[in-house]
Amino acid sequence: METSCVEEASSVDSELQAPLHAAVALQRMGSGVSLVIDPAPEGGIEAESRKLASYRYKGVVPQPNGRWGAQIYERHQRVWLGTFGDEAEAARAYDVAAQRFRGRDAVTNFNPLSESNDEEAGELSFLEAHSKAEIVDMLRKHTYRDELQQSKRSCGAGGFAGKRTTPGYLRSSRVILFDKSVTPSDVSKLNRLVIPKQHAEKHFPLKSSSGMACKGVLLNVEDAGGKIWRFRYSYWSSSQSYVLTKGWSRFVKEKNLKARDVVSFWRSTGPEKQLYIDWRTEAVASNRMMTPAIRPLPVVKLFGVNISELPSVSGGDGKRGREMESFPS
Repeated sequence: METSCVEEASSVDSELQAPLHAAVALQRMGSGVSLVIDPAPEGGIEAESRKLASYRYKGVVPQPNGRWGAQIYERHQRVWLGTFGDEAEAARAYDVAAQRFRGRDAVTNFNPLSESNDEEAGELSFLEAHSKAEIVDMLRKHTYRDELQQSKRSCGAGGFAGKRTTPGYLRSSRVILFDKSVTPSDVSKLNRLVIPKQHAEKHFPLKSSSGMACKGVLLNVEDAGGKIWRFRYSYWSSSQSYVLTKGWSRFVKEKNLKARDVVSFWRSTGPEKQLYIDWRTEAVASNRMMTPAIRPLPVVKLFGVNISELPSVSGGDGKRGREMESFPS
């Protein structure tokens, strides 16, 4: 009886120590490596699932919640590409990152992009036109395909945006919608820009009947450098305000926006109705407001003739002739 109890206890101890040894081994494998993973509670089960890679696809690892993660290594450091609901979808995300990180030498799960195909050659140009960090950010936010299609539409049906030569911001005719002086809360960690109600309802109306006001919509906005920004635009019923949320903090960080700087929203006059965004610092905005407008000198006219330009010459016929020359034809 005692022997069986000892054997039972030893088997239980071995079962308890197995995940512990696996977790320790995983920590040793990751020593000196910067890991970028989804924020989730760490544990022995999750450590085991992260250690086991997909047998079907390269760069894909299963997650404890049944989803699939994608990752790629750059200079011996792991870059996390996000989590996906489908294993093949995660594999395609890895392929995108691999072709941006490693170019033609990339080993992919599916057929690599070819320059002989016009559609695939356009996607290769799109990858080259964006930095590695930008591509990774698109994959994590699941906006890569949307931004790729937006780039195609902005350059017409026949091609994609390649290296940013002449952005649509400069090519198309546009009209200003409104200016907004950002407040301290607009550039804080709240990650939102409040749109004045009168401008929001006029230029960015939401269809509340379909529930769109609650969920919001994605706005594709192009800056002066030709870069497409995707902002989530929605209505907050709690504060009764229209806001830009997702993507705004990234814009603030890249442009180094400060309180009282001014952002401007424009729209193209063409049929595509492309939105544009511009910004200027507080000093530049103040100079524009304080610079007096140059006004022309007052013109004094008598019977339609600018008498301030008439020479003071006496005489009958000569003077009349010069007056007649002053009349417009």
